[in-house]
Amino acid sequence: MASSFLSFLLLCSLLFFISPSLAKTPFRPKGLLLRVTKDSSTSQYLTHIKQRTPFVPLKVTVDLGGKFLWVDCEDYISSSYKPVSCDSKLCTLANSHSCTSECYSAPKPGCHNNTCDQLFYNPVSRVSSSGQIGQDILSLESTDGRNPGKLVSVPNLAFTCGYTSSLESLANGVKGIAGFGINNISLPFQLSSAFRLQKKFAMCLSSSPQAEGVIFFGDGPYVMLPGIDSSKILSYTPLLINPVSTSGAYFAGDASVEYFIRVKSIEINEKQVKINKKLLSITEEGKGGTKISTVNPYTVLETSIYKAVTKAFVKALSKVPRVKAVAPFGVCFSAKHIGVTRVGPAVPTIDLVLQNNGTVWRIWGTNSMVNINDNALCLAFVDGGADAETSIVIGGHQLEENLLQFDFGSKTLGFSGPLPFWRTTCANFNFTSV
Repeated sequence: MASSFLSFLLLCSLLFFISPSLAKTPFRPKGLLLRVTKDSSTSQYLTHIKQRTPFVPLKVTVDLGGKFLWVDCEDYISSSYKPVSCDSKLCTLANSHSCTSECYSAPKPGCHNNTCDQLFYNPVSRVSSSGQIGQDILSLESTDGRNPGKLVSVPNLAFTCGYTSSLESLANGVKGIAGFGINNISLPFQLSSAFRLQKKFAMCLSSSPQAEGVIFFGDGPYVMLPGIDSSKILSYTPLLINPVSTSGAYFAGDASVEYFIRVKSIEINEKQVKINKKLLSITEEGKGGTKISTVNPYTVLETSIYKAVTKAFVKALSKVPRVKAVAPFGVCFSAKHIGVTRVGPAVPTIDLVLQNNGTVWRIWGTNSMVNINDNALCLAFVDGGADAETSIVIGGHQLEENLLQFDFGSKTLGFSGPLPFWRTTCANFNFTSV
């Protein structure tokens, strides 16, 4: 109870740092939004932010389980940048474990004396490093849930300074990582505090690299053309906290900032797959369980689960000829022998049964299959190895064309199912300003 009260006080302190935005903004937005695209070369989901004075547009990779925003500071120029001192409340709020007492060069963003440090992580290259925490202005679009609105600004949004070398394996032109995880200084946490929004954000990833998806900050409506409010079609399941960090950069005792859910069983064509259900629970050491990731392009399964699922799927689709597998996939079928429906290839459904038999995350063909070429359709699940840290990692392909609402106030996940069922898609948000 004491730690919860302390966290509340620290969040109030953070409002002190960023609340001037409310005075500078002529209205309080109902919500905020970011436009999201899929990079065809890397399958990373990218968004653009405007940061610094004068504003500089930055392309960053979206990491659902990332702790915070970090950007390359080697060419960082801004008149509004502020280093965060080691003895500040914001440094405590950021859960920093180190401090730069003296930086051996001329002062600049990422190099100041007596400045709060933070570990940051590139989840694609899996390389971590330490950088200084700073604050600067960030501008993004407001929204009423139907159209974009006026630009609004947060003058002192906290982020961490990285380095050019930290950008390895990120998509071309990317300058950092936008972290959306369960952390006091992640983007959703800071933006909800700055504008007193509902403690929620919603993500709708387009499957097409040529079309924009959208991330909303705040509560619904989340309206897609031709007028479908996707906030009204959500099913809900609890979000879980893994007591042990699953990040590549953490300190002993840190809990995970990633989003976990409880999967009780897996069904194919409504028939339960025989798996070791102990793997579906999170152990005291933080192993097992199911998490959601925008960094993994496809769902990753622990080896025994992978073998059981692929075997059951092949059996359920036994009338369709197999073709040679195409890496990284282990099971592929003849595309010429599979029909097409509104929700993708006509293949068996894969159900993740959640907290009860009535709450099911159903994966249809549009999210379970990948079209390799005219001859091959592959099951979009990959083998994560026998010693996988997390038993199921739901990847980006399985998230596309679904709206997911992460409510970190009530610790629940809302999920829509494939929007094509409702004759719309994640690319159907009306980005035309009114």
